[in-house]
Amino acid sequence: MTALRLSAVTAGYRGRPVVRDVTVDVPAGSWLAIIGPNGAGKSTLLKSVAGLVSATGDVLVGGRSVAALGHRERARLIGYAPQTPSLPEGLTVTDYVLLGRTPHLGPLGREGHSDLEIVSGALRRLDLAGLSNRPLRTLSGGERQRAVLARVLAQQAGVLLLDEPTTGLDIGHAQSLLELVDQLRKADGTTVISTLHDLTLAAQYPDRVLLLDNGEVAAVGTPAEVLTADRLSRHYAASVTVLTAPDGSLVVSPSRR
Repeated sequence: MTALRLSAVTAGYRGRPVVRDVTVDVPAGSWLAIIGPNGAGKSTLLKSVAGLVSATGDVLVGGRSVAALGHRERARLIGYAPQTPSLPEGLTVTDYVLLGRTPHLGPLGREGHSDLEIVSGALRRLDLAGLSNRPLRTLSGGERQRAVLARVLAQQAGVLLLDEPTTGLDIGHAQSLLELVDQLRKADGTTVISTLHDLTLAAQYPDRVLLLDNGEVAAVGTPAEVLTADRLSRHYAASVTVLTAPDGSLVVSPSRR
């Protein structure tokens, strides 16, 4: 079953295309990583799926056109975590995660007992229950990233968009966050589409990888199919070696010219 289908999607800003003619199907419950050199259009493509930038072509979620959906209905289907999320001043962790319930609230906009239960569950799953009353501004980088993920999870959307979720995190926190995303994906059947800068992480967590270069699809397939030394050297203008770790996973390593 296809959760997300992009067909000939072209998107950009002020009439200037940044990504062009992108076509890809994302099966339900899978994880697609979007990679590419700086300026390739990764974030723009993710925003086009979220309906945040002007786009032509078709973006279908569960067979429904994103362009035809209202904001609230779209937010029930798609959860989006930007690379640099806005973290409002004065909110506690619980207050912030409750924002994820906004698309589900009734006419009076007041959260009910079920909303609070969903938020409490998200906080527990992301090991944030002990920080629930802490102001957002007092959290560490890793804690903030988990709070952002908790807010998106509270939306209970079937498709989760994560724009560079490991930005600013050390290798331990980045690994922990992606392990958590993978566990939640498998437990809930959520479909994940993320941009990733670290190619080794892109090799180890997603099911499939889409390589963008200059706004166009250069390759799409399994990590082993896409992340070859020849292809990465060509599209990143870099000298790289792709190694196989003892557990069989791929490691992308720069090599001196």
